[in-house]
Amino acid sequence: MAKSKKLGFGWIGCQKHKNNTYCSIYCVVPPHMLENLAVNGSEQMRDWAFHTLNLSSEFRGRRRVVGNVNFAVSPGEKRRTIFDAETGQQLPGKLVRSEGDPPSNDEAVNEAYDSAGSTYDFFYEVLERNSIDDRGLRLDSTVHYGVKYDNAFWNGDQMVYGDGDGEIFQRFTKCIDVIAHELTHGVTQYEASLKYFGESGALNESMSDVFGALVKQWVKKQTADQADWIIGEGLFTEKVKGVGIRSMKDPGTAYDDPVLGKDPQPAHYKDLYSGVKDNGGVHINSGIPNKAFYLAATAIGGYAWEKAGKIWYIALRDRLRSSSDFKSAALIISQVAGELYGEGSNEQKAVQNAWEQVGVSLK
Repeated sequence: MAKSKKLGFGWIGCQKHKNNTYCSIYCVVPPHMLENLAVNGSEQMRDWAFHTLNLSSEFRGRRRVVGNVNFAVSPGEKRRTIFDAETGQQLPGKLVRSEGDPPSNDEAVNEAYDSAGSTYDFFYEVLERNSIDDRGLRLDSTVHYGVKYDNAFWNGDQMVYGDGDGEIFQRFTKCIDVIAHELTHGVTQYEASLKYFGESGALNESMSDVFGALVKQWVKKQTADQADWIIGEGLFTEKVKGVGIRSMKDPGTAYDDPVLGKDPQPAHYKDLYSGVKDNGGVHINSGIPNKAFYLAATAIGGYAWEKAGKIWYIALRDRLRSSSDFKSAALIISQVAGELYGEGSNEQKAVQNAWEQVGVSLK
């Protein structure tokens, strides 16, 4: 794996795969959705899609102006800072709300602030983690990035949210699981540092979906059986034939729309996407480990964050490595379940059966 390139105070993670180096920002909307929008949409929709794809590409090489300077803070002390790009592309933008400030008149500012706080609280209260880096990292967010920008992303040291085009996507601060998904990319960055290509990249995306879903369930106090297991529910406008950008319960069924196309996620390893698009299918193939988590969590029962979430978190924090693939992850997660709840326990059996059901053998 190539080392991360230092770019001013920020960085963009670069990974070496064979003869190519891939530099990634971690976007919640996969490129195939935007590509379909660019092909199938109206002239205006095509313009929005190309604009979003171009901005994401340009950002990979952009130098940040302001760094995220950190000072020692007490565990449990949130530090949120919200900036407004004012539809520009310069990060971080104008400071509009800091920790403890009263609510803004801007919905996007308040949504970014509140959901970052809920994500922090979840990791601290449930998993005893002190912010993204476990050392009290300040949570910086920029809203109103670009003009009708159809995405949200973690760039290595802060969150960035577009407003959506209003025809297909609404503002990206609306969904707490989208915000938690992107912030979890930061957790993965500081822990397993899963390479953003192929199966390790799909595990990277899946971890973000897992904890994005868990934060939403925790806030709503939903059990595994009560949850919808949809990532980005409410992100689409009413014009779109879909419930969200991904379904952890039924990968491949989240949307089927004339403009966006059909959800391509496989739910079983036999249908693994093996092409090079989407960094080797990082958003596409994440459906397989997503389904495994859903199956394990519902088999264990109760609140998914209490047991299944703890198993997955410890595996991410302590055991997974940058090049872990699905089989190695399945073995590690099964081992963690056995260590936490006993060899042959119901919890371990639930985890093992879940991976077997999605076609990932532990033998």
